[in-house]
Amino acid sequence: ARASAQRLPTARTALYIRLASGPWCRTRHLARLRSLSFILFRFLIATMGTRRGVAVLLLAAVLLQTLLPASEAEGLVRIALKKRPVDRNSRVATSLSDREDLLGGGGANTLRSEEEGDIVSLKNYMNAQYFGEIGVGTPPQKFTVIFDTGSSNLWVPSAKCYFSIACYLHARYKAGASSTYKKNGKPAAIQYGTGSIAGYFSEDSVTVGDLVVKDQEFIEATKEPGVTFLVAKFDGILGLGFKEISVGKAVPVWYNMVEQGLISDPVFSFWLNRHADDEGEGGEIIFGGMDPKHYVGEHTYVPVTQKGYWQVSFVLV
Repeated sequence: ARASAQRLPTARTALYIRLASGPWCRTRHLARLRSLSFILFRFLIATMGTRRGVAVLLLAAVLLQTLLPASEAEGLVRIALKKRPVDRNSRVATSLSDREDLLGGGGANTLRSEEEGDIVSLKNYMNAQYFGEIGVGTPPQKFTVIFDTGSSNLWVPSAKCYFSIACYLHARYKAGASSTYKKNGKPAAIQYGTGSIAGYFSEDSVTVGDLVVKDQEFIEATKEPGVTFLVAKFDGILGLGFKEISVGKAVPVWYNMVEQGLISDPVFSFWLNRHADDEGEGGEIIFGGMDPKHYVGEHTYVPVTQKGYWQVSFVLV
């Protein structure tokens, strides 16, 4: 997923990490959202008590599966997440989203060493999206988010999202339930490569692993148009790109980790486990260091071509 206030061209000669590259939906007008809501609710009522109605209810139950509880191992902070197999509903939603695109014309703990970095386990979805759990507010309200290196903003569904059905199928942020919430209200909209969200900015504490980032500016999404969100495996997105592409000039979460002294080194690293079984882990993200268990030898550092995306120039591979 790539975000900016304006559409930015893709540098075809540059290599960049893009974890959240799953299909998204196109923007739709509010009238169409209401129409879709009306059709779905009428379908539920019309099929109540029939086999088709039972199937719809079973689908809803699948969508509301909960995540495994957190656990710790080897002295590292780990949030245990279960890797889900790709299901037919997700494939159907993906196909519908792609079809829409074609028809629409496109469109407070300080880390002490590399080995002791704060770790958030990830879930792998089709080797395209790697996501884990964070908390927003005090006490933390849990959300599953994509850790996306192609965008810079944090957004989660808002309790004030009334007209997007997807919001009702995912965790929603309740400002009134947080003692550290600060009102902002500035409107915000993000246009991704194949979809968009809209809402407004708020400020609150964000918990990632054992780290608590204070006064983090994020977007409460009040509009999540499209079909894909109905069966999405995540609630929102946590951007790990540079501030230069942040919508509304909001300071990214990982910037605030550094500025608030939560991590000793301005480093985050990924280990992506593409070969785990259905019950395995999808990998992990570490803030403030790297885990030596997952690499051999030394790292070679190269400069990014511009502060925006994590992209570097390649002459030959």
